[in-house]
Amino acid sequence: MNSPTRPTHPSTEELELAAMRAVVNSPAASQRTLARTLGLSLGKTNFLLRALLEKGLVKVENFRRSDNKLAYLYLLTPSGALAKARLTQTYLQRKEEEYGLLQEEIIQLRAEIEERQP
Repeated sequence: MNSPTRPTHPSTEELELAAMRAVVNSPAASQRTLARTLGLSLGKTNFLLRALLEKGLVKVENFRRSDNKLAYLYLLTPSGALAKARLTQTYLQRKEEEYGLLQEEIIQLRAEIEERQP
């Protein structure tokens, strides 16, 4: 029998994809809000956004909020949109493979239960 599947820590690519999706959904969100959305620490979120900025996948623009404080607007660049599409496709393929493996494992576990029942 295959070994049970175990939850894994998200890869860098998965974190980058999650961050890009969060930026698309809430471009005016603060890093603190993005951190909550991503389930990451504020420091990890800052590190992740800086990496996306350095890669040219995200850009930052200043804007004024209604309470007269400067804030940032995070936007995907054209290369960021392409990278997001590529990462989404790769992520979906991996999840479909995992889903297939889980289905097989469920069938095996059900068979084991049926064998043990009188």
